[in-house]
Amino acid sequence: MTTHIGLPHWETIPDDVGLATCEIKGALRRSICEAGRSVESVIAEIEDFLRAEIADIEATRARGDDVWPVIDFEDIAAGTVPAPSVANLRRRGCAIIRGTFARAQAEQWDADIVDYVDSNRFFENYAGPADDFFASVDSKPEIYPIYWSSAQMEARQHPRMAVTQRFLNSQWISESDGTTWFDPDRDTLYPDRIRRRPPGTTSDGLGGHLDPGTLDLWMTSGYQGAFRHVYAGDFAAYDPWDASYRTDAAQYPGSTMCSAFRTFQGWTALSDMRHDQGVLHTVPIPKAFAYLLLRPLLADVADDDLCGVRLNRAFPVNDIWHSVLMPAFSGIPDVEPGDTVWWHCDMIHSVAPIAGQQGWGNVMYIPAAPWCPKNERYAASVRAALVSGSSPADFPAEHYEADWRNRFRVDQLNDIARHGLGLNASA
Repeated sequence: MTTHIGLPHWETIPDDVGLATCEIKGALRRSICEAGRSVESVIAEIEDFLRAEIADIEATRARGDDVWPVIDFEDIAAGTVPAPSVANLRRRGCAIIRGTFARAQAEQWDADIVDYVDSNRFFENYAGPADDFFASVDSKPEIYPIYWSSAQMEARQHPRMAVTQRFLNSQWISESDGTTWFDPDRDTLYPDRIRRRPPGTTSDGLGGHLDPGTLDLWMTSGYQGAFRHVYAGDFAAYDPWDASYRTDAAQYPGSTMCSAFRTFQGWTALSDMRHDQGVLHTVPIPKAFAYLLLRPLLADVADDDLCGVRLNRAFPVNDIWHSVLMPAFSGIPDVEPGDTVWWHCDMIHSVAPIAGQQGWGNVMYIPAAPWCPKNERYAASVRAALVSGSSPADFPAEHYEADWRNRFRVDQLNDIARHGLGLNASA
């Protein structure tokens, strides 16, 4: 895959990361200059846009309205989602989908997960957080490194989940210039963990971050193609819903980001959660990602620094470098069991701290990860992990479920799942 945008690139981790960082930053500055712009003028344009979006977010809050769009699943299923709701989803880059599953179904899955971990003596064998990312969450455990329960797999392969993912994928440009970048109708069932946060929990939460990658976002040819307009200083032309090049972009290995392509990150609520109980927040401005990519080019950042972005660490967003964005952080509204929560894969997000949580805070992490070259490659490792009960390749190698006899098995996959995992030709 060649993008022809004339930047130096490294398809694997550079031997000298600091030197490569200096080189790519110099090349990006020249690219913007050759387009007749300056880095400072482009950043000023982006900041003007951000301030206008943030003013609208703050006005929405002041009216007492939800910043997060709320869409009913039944409207998605019937094809009757109001046009203003679709426009708001694309503007905000996130949404609550009410009633994706029946409340009773979600509550049964929650109970089934408890039975699954208890019957296998998970807590007696739990060895503590195995990665740096969730180790900052003060709970033992809050995030369970469990992937293959029947509850999780039933939700992943459920027809209502497939309908939801298809709707979300359709917000993206999946074809351009004669290339199909992904199949919006086919999900790869990306396996992720569960969270069970009990009443009374005190947690530090998670600071602002995002998960699509780290240095590779600047240094590999595929991501340079995906963000070609940003790197040419043409912010107006940048469309965060354009999948061009990114679904086959090389990605540097690490355990704190997703190696698959997700149109949306997401989770399914298994309990009632109030908006003030340590919930998910986002910066609901998809185009804010352009600011994160160009901010390191300003003179107040050292030549070998990308505003703190490092290999094998979550991409940080903070007051030090990104103060203009901080007022935009907006939490989800109250959610019920069976609701699903979604946010654009490049979206800045955080989890608010909580002291003495009221009620449970239980979720299954299930994204929209459509079939594409990158996800097809990852699906092979998912199939192997499902067979063996291993932790999937994107996650620490804990393998708690390897000898659990009541985990979900391959012969329980339905046609949706078999199609998504590349096990048959069609659904």
